[in-house]
Amino acid sequence: MSRRRHSLSERQLEVFIGNLLRYGIIVATVTVFIGGVLYLIRYGNEAPNYQIFHGEPPAFRTPEGVTHAAFSGRRRGVILFGILLLIATPVVRVAFSLLAFLVQKDTIYIIVTLIVLAGLIFSFVGGH
Repeated sequence: MSRRRHSLSERQLEVFIGNLLRYGIIVATVTVFIGGVLYLIRYGNEAPNYQIFHGEPPAFRTPEGVTHAAFSGRRRGVILFGILLLIATPVVRVAFSLLAFLVQKDTIYIIVTLIVLAGLIFSFVGGH
C-alpha cells in the first residue's frame, strides 16, 4: 500500500514538472507574440536604416532593465521579457526537480541535479 502512495506522489510530481515546462513555454511564447504584434503595429511601416549600427540600449542589457521596460509598456521590452521567460523556464524546472529529489531523499539525483543547476547558473553569471 505504501508503495502505491509513493508511486502516486512521484507521478503527481512528474505531471507538475511537465506542466511547469509546458505552461512556462506557452506564457513565454504568448508574451513574445504580443510584444511582436505591438512592435509591428507601431514600427511595421518604418524602413530600417542599415547604414548606421545602433547597439542595444542600456535599458535592455540587464534582466532588471528588461523587466522594467516590459512593465512600463515598451514594446521591445515585452519581447525581451518573453525571451527571458523562455530562458528561465527550464532553469525553474531543474530547481523544482532538485526540490523534489530533496523531498524524496534520492542522493544520486540530488547530486546530478545540483551539477546541472550549477552549470546553468554559472553560464548565466559567469558568461559576461
